[in-house]
Amino acid sequence: MSATATVRDLRNHFPKIRKLVETEGEVLLSESGHTKYRLVLHTEPPAQPAPPVDYWARLTAHQPAPLTAAQARSLHDDNRGDR
Repeated sequence: MSATATVRDLRNHFPKIRKLVETEGEVLLSESGHTKYRLVLHTEPPAQPAPPVDYWARLTAHQPAPLTAAQARSLHDDNRGDR
């Protein structure tokens, strides 16, 4: 069973309403005789562990693309000079 209070009670007697929320789990707030709001106790969701870091993927993401065989041959020929 949930407790009931008015918006005026919430504004003027908050510690009493807070204690009701802590003991009852929820409090229904009424305004002008009609229930309009529901206060519930906030609970933190369970913390999700961080995914493991793939350091190899991070490292290779910053490396230049490897040379093709044709590019490597061309670079080798350019570096040989006139021998």
